Amino acid sequence: MIYAYGRVSAADQNLNRQTDSFVDFGVRKKNIYTDKRSGKDFERENYKKLKKRLKTGDLLVIKSIDRLGRNYDMIIEEWSDITKRIGADIFVMDMPLLDTRESKENLTGKLISDIVLQLLSYVAQKERENIIIRQREGIAAAKRRGVRFGRPAKIIPVNFNETAMDYRSGRITMEEALRQTGLKKSTFYKNLNLCL
Repeated sequence: MIYAYGRVSAADQNLNRQTDSFVDFGVRKKNIYTDKRSGKDFERENYKKLKKRLKTGDLLVIKSIDRLGRNYDMIIEEWSDITKRIGADIFVMDMPLLDTRESKENLTGKLISDIVLQLLSYVAQKERENIIIRQREGIAAAKRRGVRFGRPAKIIPVNFNETAMDYRSGRITMEEALRQTGLKKSTFYKNLNLCL
């Protein structure tokens, strides 16, 4: 049986390019599994379902090695689990050298496949590390320019102090204080504690 696995990192990204290439390769649509999750680990719902279905002699098709994952050690371990423990083959469309079907009886082909896998897995992890570094650098640069992150602070109404004093003295209830200020209970309490 031929299966395929596609993945994108975010829910707003599109899987069509990957799934179209699987159909063109000859994979039946019902045998295509996809996830919209990060590749940092293998805790992906549909990937787990796919692995449970794989058995000896099956073929798993993926578009590129980074669609499988981005952690070097985990990719190597996962590759070995599929090809050695389960006994299924893997074909990486963007890197035809990564085709275990071709290397079953060919020791040189198997060696080349293993070397290319390790190299590409390393590159995938290194790219993930570089993305994280670039994100940190971008955030630090934005903070230096005065960009603020997170939810904007709630604007406290001008009548807050007067209302807070009325609430503290018991002249009005919490419900009345919230109505007068237009704040949520948590915001009211937070600011109430600040103006002690």
